[in-house]
Amino acid sequence: MKNPQSTTCFSGFLMLIGFSGCIPPEAQTFEPINVIYILADDLGYGDLGCYGQQKIKTPHIDRMASEGLLFTQHYAGCTVSAPSRCSLFTGLHTGHTQIRGNKEVKPEGQAPMIAGTYTIGRLMQEAGYATGLFGKWGLGYPESESVPHTMGFDEFYGYNCQREAHSYYPEHLWHNGDRVVFPENNAQQMITYSQDLIHQQAMQFIQSHVDKPFFALLTYTLPHAELNLPHDSIYHSYEAAFEEVPYTGGGYRDSEKPYASFAAMVSRLDHYVGEIMELLKQNGLEKNTLILFTSDNGPHQEGGANPDYFRSYGPLKGTKRALYEGGIRVPMIAWSPERVKAGEQTDHLSAFWDVMPTLAELTHTSLPVSSDGISFLPTLLMQGEQQQHDFLYWEFHEQKGRQAVRCDNWKLIRQPIVGETKLELYDLDKDIHEDHNLAEENPEKVAQLEQLMDNARTESTLFDFGR
Repeated sequence: MKNPQSTTCFSGFLMLIGFSGCIPPEAQTFEPINVIYILADDLGYGDLGCYGQQKIKTPHIDRMASEGLLFTQHYAGCTVSAPSRCSLFTGLHTGHTQIRGNKEVKPEGQAPMIAGTYTIGRLMQEAGYATGLFGKWGLGYPESESVPHTMGFDEFYGYNCQREAHSYYPEHLWHNGDRVVFPENNAQQMITYSQDLIHQQAMQFIQSHVDKPFFALLTYTLPHAELNLPHDSIYHSYEAAFEEVPYTGGGYRDSEKPYASFAAMVSRLDHYVGEIMELLKQNGLEKNTLILFTSDNGPHQEGGANPDYFRSYGPLKGTKRALYEGGIRVPMIAWSPERVKAGEQTDHLSAFWDVMPTLAELTHTSLPVSSDGISFLPTLLMQGEQQQHDFLYWEFHEQKGRQAVRCDNWKLIRQPIVGETKLELYDLDKDIHEDHNLAEENPEKVAQLEQLMDNARTESTLFDFGR
């Protein structure tokens, strides 16, 4: 199959969808390596100490970065949850994915992927791995054709619906196809905290598979709004640290101190990562496990969260729902002692749709489906020649639709502004904050990128720009 990229940025502007070419060598023996993929929810590029955060403590993730590889130009699949996850799961960018926006299904769930969709879960099953997903699903509804156990995951524990995941003290979660009810969580009291329970289930899955290869996808909802967590030692470490005006907005069950809550939620996620690393060490698995840590999109502004206060976007511009760098560029750390070189950084241009071909190459498995991705395994291992993207593409189906394409250092954003279509062209090498729109000065470059943008997608009957 052909690679989805054109031979040059603009030659022919043909979208050739295909697998990146990682065919396993014949008759080669292979010792499986465990894979843990940790997907934070609305964690910004600048929310971690290793990416420059000054106010929030993330010592375990920072240690992972110091012992592993830190990516400086890794991109989410989209700027909101469901399409970003669909891109990750299917190896396709949002010009080709089935799910290109958040679309609710009442009373519980989101628009499903079609039956038989090939996912990273199925890839890892075919490679002989036990597969588990712990956290948020958000790509179907209960009893639909698109639930974790029909999409390649042997075990699932968490939220089926991403809207339900807005509550950290839910009335119920799902364990495979069974509804697990928490009558102790109600309007009068909050007792069972979902993230601790989901984390415990993930730890049990890892512990129960120490003697056979496993793929654990941990989709914690931290630090997504609502801003709510137990007032334990992690929370209290921040309670007096910030001078705050209590948040009085509606729509979420808010803490009286949103800054402390947000910071503590990030640190709680960091605590989980530390426990996972310690569990691997206790079981002698740290040298035979790859951890990938990232976020599904940029930082949010709901429930009292203030990305300006924490500089959650780092040196970038924009937040969740924007196609500026802050909405789609995310932290990504790879950790695997003796495989991934410690203390390194890479500016390799990569995205969520690269994960599937990377896992295929890692497990010596041939993909039976087309992909927009390129394996970044040569970058992880610092071995062999790393193929590069000719371009990256995103589309977002809210507010009449937005599109973005990146080719080399150039980035074009197309979005409706007050009844018109606005074109924004940025040179990211010189203007990472996207302050200087160069569209009027470079009409030929705009035309080239617009044509590339137009040819980088197929139409969707479910998601229409509505222009």
